[in-house]
Amino acid sequence: MKISVDQTKCCGSGMCVLTDPDLFDQNDEDGTVVLLEEHPDAAHEATAKEAANLCPAGAITIS
Repeated sequence: MKISVDQTKCCGSGMCVLTDPDLFDQNDEDGTVVLLEEHPDAAHEATAKEAANLCPAGAITIS
């Protein structure tokens, strides 16, 4: 699994960080998403997919 984020789409809602703070963080300056782990292990697969589904801006892609 690979996670990609598009910071230009991000609106800073923070849903990704609330869903899995081991994978996502927010930029201190503008609140946009910061990806902490591009290729997480299987234990984070469900929460990564949930974060992508919850993102109101569609800034997270799972492949």
